[in-house]
Amino acid sequence: MDDDVKKIGIAGLGLIGGSLAKAIKQNTGYEVYGCDINETTFRKALLVSAIDRQLTDEALSLCDIVIVALYPGDTVDYIKSKSHLFRKGCIVLDCCGVKEHVCGAVMPIAEACGFVFIGGHPMAGLEHSGFKYSKKALFNNASMILTPPSGVSIETLQQVKGLFLKLGFTNIQISKPEEHDRIIAFSSQLAHVVSSAYIKSPEAGVHKGFSAGSYKDLTRVAKLNEVMWAELFIRNRENLVCEIDGLIDRLTEYRSAIKGEDACFLTELLRDGREKKALIDGELF
Repeated sequence: MDDDVKKIGIAGLGLIGGSLAKAIKQNTGYEVYGCDINETTFRKALLVSAIDRQLTDEALSLCDIVIVALYPGDTVDYIKSKSHLFRKGCIVLDCCGVKEHVCGAVMPIAEACGFVFIGGHPMAGLEHSGFKYSKKALFNNASMILTPPSGVSIETLQQVKGLFLKLGFTNIQISKPEEHDRIIAFSSQLAHVVSSAYIKSPEAGVHKGFSAGSYKDLTRVAKLNEVMWAELFIRNRENLVCEIDGLIDRLTEYRSAIKGEDACFLTELLRDGREKKALIDGELF
């Protein structure tokens, strides 16, 4: 083994962790160590050369960067249990869809143990989960959100940004954990709630031949990992409930206009939605 080759560890080889492993192997010179609670997943990752070696406790202490691609609670537990093994100066990142919970629990540990923790959230995914669906091109043209601690060095940030740019990300967004969770409640979590609720209509079973792009767009993310998303929703419940309440209020306006046959008010509501969409997209009316 060449001691000069930089080493990166990935804990969790599902869709995100597996895709990161494949992208890192494809686009960088890092030696990749990986582990997964599922032995079959680990063996498959090794077999297809997504990873080079197993991420054991001994290997963990050799890594320059460690990416933890687990659910939020498991991420916190993993980093807490392994905190004494990370070498001084090691960069540890997570991939969770909520940041306040993870960063709040882990950043004090990182400071006490001498490693650098940077919250991360790759804005990429599929309606499928698991290593089976992982792919090296998953992050092409995607955005990577980072929530670094206030004292992180520019050099460390540049190193992390450089890594993710090599993996296909084209936008690196720097945020604070609370800002991330507030915005993500709208941009991601609310969409999954709406999709899941929408598909439960009695008419969903007879849509074939009567549906097109709008149905496909609105139902795609209803095919989700319910265990993971339930945890994400609850970890970010205050922000998400606020978004759901706002949506209910707006839907009530549409309902009232339609039920009352108030064409003028309904047209105004629809126009307002169209214009807001155009404004957000930077289009001219």
